[in-house]
Amino acid sequence: MGSWFSWKALALGLLLIGAAQAANRIDINTADASTLQQGLTNVGPHKAEAIVAYRRQHGPFLRVEDLARVKGIGTRTVERNRQRMTTGVMESPAAEPPRRALPAAVPRR
Repeated sequence: MGSWFSWKALALGLLLIGAAQAANRIDINTADASTLQQGLTNVGPHKAEAIVAYRRQHGPFLRVEDLARVKGIGTRTVERNRQRMTTGVMESPAAEPPRRALPAAVPRR
């Protein structure tokens, strides 16, 4: 029973760590300019305001990579901050391919 308990405790600990890290991410769709400036590397007041203005004009970001569409924000800035950001949109699991229907059973005589 001791080894089962330790594996269960380890799994729970990893789950809690993952949840804590996700909670610390900045939602680029809801954060104000001040939060963006303080939480993201290489994002000063002008870039933070540009992010908020872009979001107002074009709607929410669907992916973190979409942040590179904002003038003054490049792919390098996105990559540096990837682990610090979220779009707040829960990604759905990959859709399963459609299953083919099984042929109807033929009654035997």
